[in-house]
Amino acid sequence: MHSSLFMNSKLMATSLFFLYLLLLHTHFHLSTSSTILLPLTHSLSTAQFNATHHLLKSTSARSTNRFRRYHHTQLSLPLSSGSDYTLSFTLGSSTISLYLDTGSDLVWFPCQPFTCILCESKPRSPTPPAKLSSLASPVPCSSPACAAAHSSIPSSSDLCAIARCPLESIEMSECGSFSCPSFYYAYADGSLVARLYRDSLSLPVSSHSLTIRNFTFGCAHTTLGEPIGVAGFGRGVLSLPAQLASFSPQLGNSFSYCLVSHSFDTEKVTHPSPLILGRYVDEKEKWIGGERVKFIYTQMLDNPKHPYFYSVGLEGISVGEKKISAPEILKRVDRHGGGGMVVDSGTTFTMLPASLYESVVAEFDRRVGRLHERARPIEEKTGLGPCYYYNKAVRVPSVVLHFVGNASSVVLPSRNYFYEFADGKRKVGCLMLMNGGDEEELRGGPVATLGNYQQQGFEVVYELRKRRVGFAKRKCASLWESLNQG
Repeated sequence: MHSSLFMNSKLMATSLFFLYLLLLHTHFHLSTSSTILLPLTHSLSTAQFNATHHLLKSTSARSTNRFRRYHHTQLSLPLSSGSDYTLSFTLGSSTISLYLDTGSDLVWFPCQPFTCILCESKPRSPTPPAKLSSLASPVPCSSPACAAAHSSIPSSSDLCAIARCPLESIEMSECGSFSCPSFYYAYADGSLVARLYRDSLSLPVSSHSLTIRNFTFGCAHTTLGEPIGVAGFGRGVLSLPAQLASFSPQLGNSFSYCLVSHSFDTEKVTHPSPLILGRYVDEKEKWIGGERVKFIYTQMLDNPKHPYFYSVGLEGISVGEKKISAPEILKRVDRHGGGGMVVDSGTTFTMLPASLYESVVAEFDRRVGRLHERARPIEEKTGLGPCYYYNKAVRVPSVVLHFVGNASSVVLPSRNYFYEFADGKRKVGCLMLMNGGDEEELRGGPVATLGNYQQQGFEVVYELRKRRVGFAKRKCASLWESLNQG
């Protein structure tokens, strides 16, 4: 699912960001001498949209499709098309740009020769399809990485059989020389077939490069609706952080990003959004770069069916002074993989189970609807709601997410859940939360997703060793500037 948030209604919108990856010294302090600078971009084709409400409609639909994809029982390892946040690095001899996605755990990209079916209206990658270097080597079918990509296959022997390894070689465990078979992925609005390879991954560090050898990735020659690859940041063994951890534990065991708050108006100049690999948070830190910072943590929940997800529990949501309790299925994950909320950089809008969503909307409308006219035509055009017409500045109630754990409440800025824009001569505002469906229909998978739109203006840290996710309100543009100046 392409979470395409920002586009110009008249011109292709291409907003350049910069991605910062920070290597740490022995004591894990952010090091200004080891800053890694990578371009972070996002763009959209205007052939697909020509007005703000059209963009909102498509974005809300893709958020829904991605969320529903989590409950597709035939998928072994969900692959998303990522988010609007794209990072670039060198793999072998090619520079590639991939979507950053915490909701999947595989790195894949288009390879020459490349054919993308039904991609005419999709955004194009800023880099051409990669050409495998002479040093790239196929991953053998006996490799754990191959088994991870084919996680629905019960054993490596089956993989070897698929790779046409002779029976006597399978019985003698001598099938390692055969390449890992191609794997197939299907998701929201596209699919692909890829093969696993290994090559050197290079990240620029100051005046030199940091090289990680034998980096495993998927090479796709044919996709359906997916012209851009994905850098999976999930919890699986094939994710980028997991592979970095095997090279440098402090790099792969913790990372954070801070998404600068955006508008759907792409004519506005945006600031870079930093991503920090190896992020270390000193529990005693109160002031960082002249800014008071306090992280709110909640524990990660294990999901036996979707182990790559960053699942957390949600106790409830407050709208103004009223706290609305979440259904029990949202507070934990059961042994079948059902329940919990996924923290996902690759989904735009937050999806909530129907009962909680309807209660939040009812309370929100009770407070706002009595003062402003419902904009039902806008709701039909955008897929969002409730929406309101207003003349002067509209006052909306506060929205607080109460995660499982003591003192784990996160207060959202109003721009993170209420989007205001012009519809002709009238001003309109819409609640930016979505209905994910009835809990019974969602059983067997996550029942909620925390999208990247609601994460804007926060530094979100993923601490894999401590098995927790943290949120701290930050001035993300200032954070980028302080890292840049450092």
